[in-house]
Amino acid sequence: MVKHAVEANFDGLVGPTHNYAGLSWGNVASKSNVSSVSKPKEAALQGLAKMKRLADRGYVQGILPPHERPHIPTLRALGFEGTDARVLEQAAKSSPSILAAVSSASPMWTANAATVSPSADTSDHRVHFTPANLSAKFHRSIEHTVTGRSLKAIFADESYFAHHPALPSVSHFGDEGAANHTRLCAGYGEPGVELFVYGQIAFNEQAPAPHKYPARQTLEASQAVARLHGLKDQHRVFAQQNPEAIDGGVFHNDVIAVGNGNTLFYHDMAFLNEEQVLADIRERLTGAELEAVRVSSADVPLEDAVASYVFNSQLLNTPDGMLLAVPGECREVASVSRYLDSLVKSGGPITSVEVFDVKQSMRNGGGPACLRLRVVLNDDELRAINRGVLLTDELYQRLTTWVEAHYRDELSQDELGDPMLLEEVRKALDELTGIMGLGSIYDFQL
Repeated sequence: MVKHAVEANFDGLVGPTHNYAGLSWGNVASKSNVSSVSKPKEAALQGLAKMKRLADRGYVQGILPPHERPHIPTLRALGFEGTDARVLEQAAKSSPSILAAVSSASPMWTANAATVSPSADTSDHRVHFTPANLSAKFHRSIEHTVTGRSLKAIFADESYFAHHPALPSVSHFGDEGAANHTRLCAGYGEPGVELFVYGQIAFNEQAPAPHKYPARQTLEASQAVARLHGLKDQHRVFAQQNPEAIDGGVFHNDVIAVGNGNTLFYHDMAFLNEEQVLADIRERLTGAELEAVRVSSADVPLEDAVASYVFNSQLLNTPDGMLLAVPGECREVASVSRYLDSLVKSGGPITSVEVFDVKQSMRNGGGPACLRLRVVLNDDELRAINRGVLLTDELYQRLTTWVEAHYRDELSQDELGDPMLLEEVRKALDELTGIMGLGSIYDFQL
């Protein structure tokens, strides 16, 4: 039976240690802004403003909390000893690169938090969650434990929600979550097609693969998640990302394609075998025809797509068609700006474009789509979640006040070893879990 459902967006709240350490090889924006002074308070307020703007328009908007950073348990596991202050001092002195890694605010990009399959697709008719192991990058590989705790605290009712542990943290099963996964459907509550995009086949060294930058998602990981979620063949398509695009800076599929409903908005360099991918989707999509909105390299060169993050945008339903929520940088790249103007006049499914200021996130390589995890929920499931994470006017005001009270205006790499920063972060997060009703999810709280 088809049930009414909505697509809720769970944005990552930018953490107090938001900084530019340039940790992500293959992410052009991340590397180009290395060692710049960041503005954590501004970043968090920009993220909250984006959430509020969408919530005010009637979209279900949830929040995922930041992680504890610097992460002292990881430093201790690497041999640093003594008090927390002593651990920080040692790391800052002897291993500043490691300290930078365990201080990253990267959990803000919740498109990488997990892969989520709605109950309309799964064999047991529950919503399934698998946190991404993010094994390609050390600073992200330490996220999945707390991410799993957060998801279980929010989606706690086991009659509606199923939680799986992250896949083994090895390169053969590299999993980057929803950044390489999208769902196409006639309606959110109807059975859909889940598109899993991978960069390489780990157990086949002869298969096509990028040469310059690493492929972070493997076919084997995507297949494992689909099995865990109980997805039958009619609900899944596996597609290889174009290796040339990865080498051009497209480190995740959501940097070159985005889907919503029956619409797939993508660049002509997105997929290795474009025609087969579209055919596979059309074969499985029921109740609607696939609307394939293809952007040619002649209109938007790959480097402009990467620079602007036009595909790392949110594609949202409105009463008058679909809205493309783009980062401000899209209006700064001439080819992209021209294309967007022509897109809304084309008579296609995307009928409007709106600009969102997420510049602090963009400078670290994450646009509007990076900041959100999509979770399709029917009415019963929506009622079953922890309501303290859903953005309301009251929660927005409380969180804005919380950010103003606890976040620094600016943060440089040299400050990451400051014991006072760790104290500030823990005090802030302890208060935040109370505000959101999450209980004890952080190591320092357990």
